[in-house]
Amino acid sequence: MPIGGKLILRPGLKMPSYKEAVQIQQRLREKVVLKPPLGFFPHLVAGTDVSYSREDKMFYAVVVVLELKSLSLIEKQVVIGRTEFPYIPGLLSFREAPFLIKAIAKLKHRPEVILVDGQGIAHPRRIGLASHLGVLLQIPTIGCAKSRLVGTYGHLPDRAGFYSILKDKGEEVGIVLRTRRGVKPIFVSPGHLMDIKTAYQLVIRCLKGYRLPEPIRMAHIVANQTRLAVTRQG
Repeated sequence: MPIGGKLILRPGLKMPSYKEAVQIQQRLREKVVLKPPLGFFPHLVAGTDVSYSREDKMFYAVVVVLELKSLSLIEKQVVIGRTEFPYIPGLLSFREAPFLIKAIAKLKHRPEVILVDGQGIAHPRRIGLASHLGVLLQIPTIGCAKSRLVGTYGHLPDRAGFYSILKDKGEEVGIVLRTRRGVKPIFVSPGHLMDIKTAYQLVIRCLKGYRLPEPIRMAHIVANQTRLAVTRQG
């Protein structure tokens, strides 16, 4: 380490206005690469999540690193901080990215790909949290969101592993993936240095019988546990 990347956002800096935030997204969007690096064979995969309440400005950002083959935990890092950026759909990366970047920068094991609890290019401006992080850190990223932000899709069978292409304005922006029978699908989209096919293959490899891929599921558990522990102490 350390993991590089120019920090357009840093806790403590003046928060951008809505117009400025959109302009930043438009600049970052031009840097998104929808193709994995040459010879891309990841061994370490990270998952991220941020736990918070809309009534509270405290954020609990977590990154975990797993061995891809066994999905066993190698490392976890937690960052706790306060945000001043308001909750605005489509601009959530301006709330979460600064803290996730700090958590990722603390890692002793560099992941070769990061699964992000959020959107990749399945975003109105094609620059969701996963794409935002990927461009800033120059690491392959995949968005794995629990809800749809944009796009339409066709019939999705109720069988694990099946998917439907997610399209927005005629463009393929990801897939709607059934990860477990009888549960809602997740919305998988390339973030940066990633394509739809590779994103699908990696997410499938990260499933352990739950709705969420294991790296994100584990990060989600740690983030919620951390928030609850701090709340009880306070």
